[in-house]
Amino acid sequence: MFWLILFSSVFVFGLAILAKTFASKTAKLDGRHVVITGGSSGIGKSMAIQAAQMGASVTIMARNKEKLDEARTEIQGHLKANMKVETISVDLSTSYDAVKSAMQQAEGKCGPVFMLVNSAGSSVSEAFVDLKPADFPKMMEMNYYSAVYATKAVVDSMVGQQAGRIPKETVLISETAGLFKADEVARTILTDSLHGKFMSYVGLDGWMLASITAGMSQASSLVEVITQVLLMGILRLVGLFYLSSFDKIVLRCKQEKDAGKQKSS
Repeated sequence: MFWLILFSSVFVFGLAILAKTFASKTAKLDGRHVVITGGSSGIGKSMAIQAAQMGASVTIMARNKEKLDEARTEIQGHLKANMKVETISVDLSTSYDAVKSAMQQAEGKCGPVFMLVNSAGSSVSEAFVDLKPADFPKMMEMNYYSAVYATKAVVDSMVGQQAGRIPKETVLISETAGLFKADEVARTILTDSLHGKFMSYVGLDGWMLASITAGMSQASSLVEVITQVLLMGILRLVGLFYLSSFDKIVLRCKQEKDAGKQKSS
């Protein structure tokens, strides 16, 4: 009985230490400055609206000035007292100096950047064999370099503040679980970032993918750690069934495409 009590006490004490170790401090956006690239439409605009509702001043960046102006008008209706929204038209993908200048302009108007959301990006919807060689550097510039340039441009300021958030760009969302509204995704990303989560996900499939791919990523709670440790093997097995299903979908699409070519010829 003594050893059972001792073991139980040590186990509970260990869990308490682990819980404290993985606990993340929750940040707030009241009076802060949030910069969102690609903020003129889609998830980026929805995140700007969510940030404004949480009490932040918002700067949105994109290339199309007309869309930026339209987005600003919509975001202004959600601002709290004494907060503001600014727009900056800039190509984020081709010049670091241009991005750096845009960030300095944003900080001059709304103060130091507390949160940067890299939402700018695009894709080419073609089969790999149909893509042109020029498509690859273009996608790298828009999806990778734009995020690198923006992050590099604000990181020194965040280090100086000893505070800041940059949500992980890749949000694990599986379309097999259904389509999610932009505002739902935006709310999830902002909330997870403020709670110090390393990865954001939406839906059951997103949670499964986040658990399987956790690897050496940071943990934000003890519950998250225990879940990943206990379910990793089972979720890997479930993932294999998903892959088999995806392979069948690809094969069926190929067969339909080949059949269409035969009819047209």
